[in-house]
Amino acid sequence: MMISDAMEDEEKWLAEGIAGIQHNAFYMHRALDSNNLREALKYSAQLLSELRTSRLSPHKYYELYMRAFDELRKLEMFFKEEERHGCSVVDLYELVQHAGNILPRMYLLCTVGSVYIKSKEAPAKDVLKDLVEMCRGVQNPIRGLFLRSYLAQISRDKLPDIGSDYEGDGDTVMDAVEFVLQNFSEMNKLWVRMEHQGPARVRDKMEKERNELRDLVGKNLHVLSQIEGIDLDLYKETVLPRVLEQVVNCKDELAQYYLMDCLIQVFPDEYHLQTLETLLGACPQLQPTVDIKTVLSQLMERLSSYAASSPEVLPEFLQVEAFAKLSSAIGKVIETQGDMPIVGAITLYVSLLTFTLRVHPDRLDYVDQVLGLCVKKLANKPKLGDSRATKQVVALLSAPLEKYSDIVTSLTLSNYPRVMDHLDNGTNKIMAMVIIQSIMTNHANVSSADKVEVLFELIKGLIKDLEGDSEDELDEEDFNEEQNSVSRVIHVLYNDDPEEMLKIICTVRKHIMNGGPRRLPFTIPPLVFSALKLVRRLQNQDGDVAGEENPATPRKIFQLLNQTIEALSYVPSPELALRLYLQCAEAANDCDLEPVAYEFFTQAFVLYEEEIADSKAQVTAIHLIIGTLQRTNVFGVENRDTLTHKATGYSAKLLKKPDQCRAVYACSHLFWVDDQDGIKDGERVLLCLKRSLRIANAAQQMASVARGSSGPVTLFVEILNKYLYYFEKGNPQITSAAIQGLIELIKTEMQSDTVTPDQTSDAFFACTLRYIQFQKQKGGAMGEKFDTIKV
Repeated sequence: MMISDAMEDEEKWLAEGIAGIQHNAFYMHRALDSNNLREALKYSAQLLSELRTSRLSPHKYYELYMRAFDELRKLEMFFKEEERHGCSVVDLYELVQHAGNILPRMYLLCTVGSVYIKSKEAPAKDVLKDLVEMCRGVQNPIRGLFLRSYLAQISRDKLPDIGSDYEGDGDTVMDAVEFVLQNFSEMNKLWVRMEHQGPARVRDKMEKERNELRDLVGKNLHVLSQIEGIDLDLYKETVLPRVLEQVVNCKDELAQYYLMDCLIQVFPDEYHLQTLETLLGACPQLQPTVDIKTVLSQLMERLSSYAASSPEVLPEFLQVEAFAKLSSAIGKVIETQGDMPIVGAITLYVSLLTFTLRVHPDRLDYVDQVLGLCVKKLANKPKLGDSRATKQVVALLSAPLEKYSDIVTSLTLSNYPRVMDHLDNGTNKIMAMVIIQSIMTNHANVSSADKVEVLFELIKGLIKDLEGDSEDELDEEDFNEEQNSVSRVIHVLYNDDPEEMLKIICTVRKHIMNGGPRRLPFTIPPLVFSALKLVRRLQNQDGDVAGEENPATPRKIFQLLNQTIEALSYVPSPELALRLYLQCAEAANDCDLEPVAYEFFTQAFVLYEEEIADSKAQVTAIHLIIGTLQRTNVFGVENRDTLTHKATGYSAKLLKKPDQCRAVYACSHLFWVDDQDGIKDGERVLLCLKRSLRIANAAQQMASVARGSSGPVTLFVEILNKYLYYFEKGNPQITSAAIQGLIELIKTEMQSDTVTPDQTSDAFFACTLRYIQFQKQKGGAMGEKFDTIKV
C-alpha cells in the first residue's frame, strides 16, 4: 500500500513539474517571438527551477529533464542570433550569471557557453574549463549528474580535437581530454556519493537508482573514445592511468565494476593489448566484492576476437606476452579475493583457456598450464559438490576437445586427467561420454599404447566402479549405453604395427578386467574381436620363430584370449563365453594351430556341461558347436572323432525330443563336408539320419500318449529334406528307396486320425515334393537319379 501511495505521489510531483515547465515555456516562447531577451531569460530561469526538485526518482527526473532540454535547444537557437536580441555573446555569458538560483544559472551558462565556443570569440579550452569548474556548485548527486550530462552533451561537438573547427590557437587535443576527464571524475564522485545517502533501509532502492544513472557517467568514457586525437601513446600515458585512478580510488563496488566494463567496451582492442599490464594491474586493487571474473572474461573475449580478426595481429600478442600477463593477473585476483567462490576461479580459468585456444592454439604447453592452475586451485578440495562449479569444470575440459578435433592432442595434456579427478562420479561419467563422443564423431585414431593408457584413465568412470558408486542409483538403460560406448571405442583402437597393436590390446585388457561382472559381458567381446582381427593379420606366423623376435604372434594372442574369456565364466555369462571360445577356435583353425583350436573346443564343451543348464540355451549352444566344428579342417582323425562324438552325444541328451532330433540330424554334417578335401563318411551320415528318425518316431508316440494326438509331421519332413540333400550330393548310402519309404511314411502319418492338422507342415511337405518333381524335369544325370522316386 505504501509503495503504491509513493508511486502515486511521484506521478503527481512529475505532473506538477511538467506543468510548471510548460507554463514558463509558453511565456518564454512569447518572449523569444518578440525578441525580448530579459523576459526570455526570466522565464527560462523559472522553467529550469523545476529541475531543483529532490522528490523524483532518476527515472522520473529524466522525463522532466528531457522536457527542459527540448526548451533549452530553442533558447540556444535564439542566443545564436545576436541581431535578434542585440547582445554580444560575451555580454550574454556575463548576463546569465546573474540568475538567482545556481541550477538554472548553470544550465543557462552551459547553453550560452556552447554559443560562446561556437563564436570562437574565446578559446574553447577556457570556456570549457570555466564551465566544468563552475558546475561544482551543484553537489546534489542527481541534479549534479544531469547538469554535467547536459554539459557533456552540448560540448561533445565543440572539443578541440584533430580536424575539428576548434583546434589551434593554443587549443589542443590535450585540452579536450582534460575537460572530459575532469567532468568524468566529478560525475563519478557524485554517483558514488549516492551510495552513502539516506538510511540503510532504503539502500536497495538507492542501488536501483544508481544503476539507472550509470550511463550518464559512462557517456564520458564514450566521448573520450571518440576523440580522434587520442592515439596509443596519449591513451597509455594519460587517459588510462587517470581513468583507472578514479576507478580504484572510488572504492565503490558498483562503480568499479561498471567503469571497468565500460572501459573495456569503448576503447579499441589494440589499445587494451598494448596496455594490458596497466589494465590488469588495477584488477587486484578493486573491492573484493567486485565481479572481476566477468570483467576479465569480457576482456579476454574481446582480445580473442581481435586475434581472430586478422593473422597479422598475432605477433603482437606474443610480443606483449599476453598469456603470461593474463595468467598472472588471474592468479593475483584469486589470491587477493580470498573468499572468491570456487566457481568464480574456475570461470576465470575457462575464459583464460578459451583465450589461449583461440590465440595460441599451437601452444599446448599454455593449455596444459591453465589446466594445471585449475588443478592447483582444486587441490585439497573434496569432490566438487557445487553444480555451477562442476558445470564450469566440464566447460574447461570440453574446450580442448572442441578445438582439437583429434582427441590425441588432448591426451598429451598431463593435467587433463587430474582436473577430471575432481569431478563427482556422475559428472565424471558424463565427461567420459563426451570424450568418447568426440572420438567417434571425429574418427580419431588413438594408435599407441601410451595414448590408450591415458584415454582409459580418463574414461575410468565408465570401465570400473569408482569410490562411492552405488549400483542402485544406476539406470539400466544408461548403464547399457555407457558400456556400448566403451565397446565402440575398443573397436576403433588400431595400429598398423602388430607389436604395438598387441600392446594396445594388453593395455585395454588391463583396464577392463577390473570392470566387474556387470561390465565384462559388454567389454570383453569387442576386445576379443579386436584381438582376432590382429590374429587374421598374422595368420601365417606360428610363433615358433627362433628367439621370438616379434612377440605379436597368433599363439601368444590366443593364450591371452583364453585367459580373458575365462573371466566371463565367473561373471557368470557362460553362453557368451562359449560363443567367444568358438570364434577363437575358428580363428585358430584358420591359423592351422590344431592344439589351440582343440583347447578352445574343450573349453566350450566344459562350459556346456557345467554352466549351461537352461534347455533353450543348450539347444542354441549345441547348434553353435556343431556349426563351428563343421567348418574346421585342422583336426587329425583322433581329435576330430573325439569332438564329433561329444557333439553327437550331447545332441542326443537334450531335454526335448524335437530338439534332440534336430541336433542329431545337424550332426550328420560333421561327417560330410562338401568341399574338395572335406570328410565324406556316408555311413555315419546315414546313422545320424536314422537315429534322428527314431527320435522323431518316439516324439510322435510320446505326444500321442500325453495329448491323445501325435502332433504335426514337421520333423519327418525336415529329415526328408536332409535325405534329399545328401542324395543330391552323391552320398552312396542314401538311396532312392530310403527316400521313397520316408515319403510314404509321411503320407501315412498325415492321413492318420491321430495327427493334428497343421498348415505349415502340409505346405512344407508339398514344397518338398514339388522340388523332387522339379529335379526330375531338369533331366540329365540328376534327373535320372530322381526319376526313381515316386511322388
